[in-house]
Amino acid sequence: MLILTILAGPVNTVSAQEKVKAIDTSNMDRSVSPGDNFFRYANGKWLDNNPIPDEYSSWGAATMIYENNQFQLQSIIEEASQSKDVEQGSIKQKIRDFYNSGMDSAQINQLGITPIQPLLDQIDGLQSTDQLGQVMGSLLSAGISPFFYFYTGADMKNASIVIANLYQGGLGLPERDYYLDDDDRSKDIREKYITHLEHMFVLTGSTEEVAKQQAADVMQIETALAKNSMSRVERRDPNKTYHKLMVDELKTLSPNFDWDTYFKTIGWQNPDFLNVRMPDFIAYVSQLIVESSPSALQSYLKWNVIDGYAKYLNDEIVAEHFDFYGTFLSGLVTMQPRWKRVLSTTSGSLGEGIGQLYVEKYFPPVAKERMVELVGNLKVALHNRITNLDWMTAETKIKAIEKLDRMNVKVGYPDKWIDYSALSIEPANYVGNVMRANIFSFNREMEKIGKPVDKDEWGMTPQTVNAYYSPTMNEIVFPAGILQPPFFNVDADDAVNYGGIGVVIGHEMTHGFDDQGRKYDVEGNLNDWWQPEDASQFDARTAQLVKLFDTYEVIDTLTVNGKLTLGENIADLGGLNVSWDALQIALANKKQEKIDGFTPEQRFFIGYAQIWRQNIRDKSLIRNLQEDVHSPGIARVNRPIFNLPQFYEAFEISTDDKLYIPVAERANIW
Repeated sequence: MLILTILAGPVNTVSAQEKVKAIDTSNMDRSVSPGDNFFRYANGKWLDNNPIPDEYSSWGAATMIYENNQFQLQSIIEEASQSKDVEQGSIKQKIRDFYNSGMDSAQINQLGITPIQPLLDQIDGLQSTDQLGQVMGSLLSAGISPFFYFYTGADMKNASIVIANLYQGGLGLPERDYYLDDDDRSKDIREKYITHLEHMFVLTGSTEEVAKQQAADVMQIETALAKNSMSRVERRDPNKTYHKLMVDELKTLSPNFDWDTYFKTIGWQNPDFLNVRMPDFIAYVSQLIVESSPSALQSYLKWNVIDGYAKYLNDEIVAEHFDFYGTFLSGLVTMQPRWKRVLSTTSGSLGEGIGQLYVEKYFPPVAKERMVELVGNLKVALHNRITNLDWMTAETKIKAIEKLDRMNVKVGYPDKWIDYSALSIEPANYVGNVMRANIFSFNREMEKIGKPVDKDEWGMTPQTVNAYYSPTMNEIVFPAGILQPPFFNVDADDAVNYGGIGVVIGHEMTHGFDDQGRKYDVEGNLNDWWQPEDASQFDARTAQLVKLFDTYEVIDTLTVNGKLTLGENIADLGGLNVSWDALQIALANKKQEKIDGFTPEQRFFIGYAQIWRQNIRDKSLIRNLQEDVHSPGIARVNRPIFNLPQFYEAFEISTDDKLYIPVAERANIW
């Protein structure tokens, strides 16, 4: 996947019709040497002139596109929301009533926690662990996942079939290490989290005394779960998270949980096998259940319901939720306006329904045509690079090229849309609409178990500002939402588009051959198709990339985690190399001229740097260094490009420049 998480808020936007300069030189800071800080050289004035809006944790190229998309979606949704004469059951009726129900703050405040009271009452009825299977099954269908996640996906060793999966979870804090680390920041986070728990329990009806005990119960259970959770780095390895078990084996592994009732409650008929991705964790959950009192389990389950629906309840609960997760953890100053929050929820619940309207209005056919052409050129370039690798044997090259040639490409929007006819949306029941949307989505997933994988299905909506590679599908996907400047500009010269969307394409292609993607074969199965000597060469080369990022200091003394971000860093480096080669193919036999004083070679790298321009709040940056598999924008620019000899030539980088990397220390993989 390509882009960091985006938190939305209102700012000025660019209309879809307005032409955008391929490179606006007024955004650059040419007082900075390209070899000392290329990120600043290419983006310095932009960084100075674009402070982070109060509603955002960061502000950059991706967030600007996201913001523009919000206003485009607003026009679509508000048009639907004001429609009087729409057919009952139509997608426009569902969009209208969902959005309008979320905008009715007076009714939402009047209802308070009434919409989630049936779930809380069910938890109050929990008297022993024997009832836990039924309670958790009911919560799961409503979008609540205490202790662990249950979801569907392609069987990683038989990628043509959908299989059920169990995955560790159950934590209210974003990452397990927040519960375990002894540094002052982690301790402060835990203290604030306990206070937040207490406040939320009080806001949902508990006395202060009871709320303190409930918060303590939640913290005790979540800390125990954290201690038995796999780290983010460990979870990146698919071989460590593939454990296909028969249901009887699951029952032996985790005997204190009523799996039969759980599966019956969620509607899984005749369960046979599933992938228990973290067996040790699931085994520990079984132990934790019997060690915890019924009252502690009730506190924990209630917290999961409250937290899961906090964003949709009354103003006090929404504000408290934002104060902890938005302001304290991420540094946000103000909450985004209600229309944006409701729009985001509507878009998440009726994503492809809104997506159909979005592409009709905002996605020109020429963009898809240009993308298909670009992808073709990038495939040729990567094919040539693999053929000419000096460290890979012929046998592995043949299989790598076959995987590349069979890599599917999706651009813009699906050919087949989700049918929302079974989803009922009411005009005056926001939380109920959210809950029904969760149930609808869950039922769709349950219906897939044991059936062939739908190759036409998309993992993102068309309006999403992102892109992804699916290893089990062996496909790269580029939603319409990202195909905008500065990533993709129909009016830009080739050099800038190859430095932008070209690198994005190459990035996603390279994910098929990064440290984890390479473990999947041409059919999308987890299968070692590499010769041992090639795997050793690959590991040695990626280890060099880990070192380069481990030593890149971002804030204070904090550096990038090279192992956590390795897959994305390999993809960035590979994307640059592949897109550079594709640009040379595109420019062949064409007269090359400078634009704004820059050669095509220079514009390629400036174009790359501007897609990662970003201001980010310190709190959010520190969080991302611990939680995110992507490196921060400044590192995504300043580290990969200094491994390319073409960059040194384009900007005459010398050994005296601060970011110069000796040739022997550079990473060269794909």
